Amino acid sequence: MSGEPGAQVRWSPREAREIVYGGAVIVVLALVLAYSYGGDRVSSAVGAYTLTANFNRVDGLAEGADVYLAGIKAGTVSGQRLDDDYRAEVEMQIDAGVRLPTDTAVAIHTDGLFGTKFVVLDPGGEEDMLEPGDEITFTQDAMIVGELLDLIIAEGKANRKTSAATDDNSRGIRKEGDD
Repeated sequence: MSGEPGAQVRWSPREAREIVYGGAVIVVLALVLAYSYGGDRVSSAVGAYTLTANFNRVDGLAEGADVYLAGIKAGTVSGQRLDDDYRAEVEMQIDAGVRLPTDTAVAIHTDGLFGTKFVVLDPGGEEDMLEPGDEITFTQDAMIVGELLDLIIAEGKANRKTSAATDDNSRGIRKEGDD
C-alpha cells in the first residue's frame, strides 16, 4: 500500500476472508438482536387476523401483551385507542389457525398480584365464527388491585362491627339509647 493519491488498496486473501467473515458476523448479530427485540410481534402478525374489543378500563395492558386461549398463547395485543364513547378499544392479532365463535368473551387478567396484564379469550358455543375485523362484545375489564384491597378492607370492617354487635347482644350488654 503506497501513500500516493488514487493508489488501490490490495488485501491479501487472508485479510479479505477476515473482512467477509467479520461482516457476516455483524449481520447475524444484527438479525439476532432485531428478532429478540421485536421478533415475537413480527412472527405472530404473519398469518394472523385482527379482532377488537371495547373495555371501560384496561389499566396496565400494553401493546405486545399476550392473548391466551385455554392457557396457550393465541395472539398479541397490537393496539389501543379511545373510541367515540371514551371506552378503550383494544386491537388483537389472533393466530390464523385459531377460529373463535361469535359469542366469545374476552377478559383482562393480571399475572399474580402485581404482575403484567394479559388478555384471556373464553370461546362460547355458537356455530358461527368471528371474521377478521369483527368485535368481541362480551368483555370483562381489568381488575384494579387497589380497589380490590379497599373492598376487602371495607368488608372486613363491616364484618367486625356486625360480629361485635352480635357478641354484645348475646352477652346482654346494653348501650345507651337501646331502650
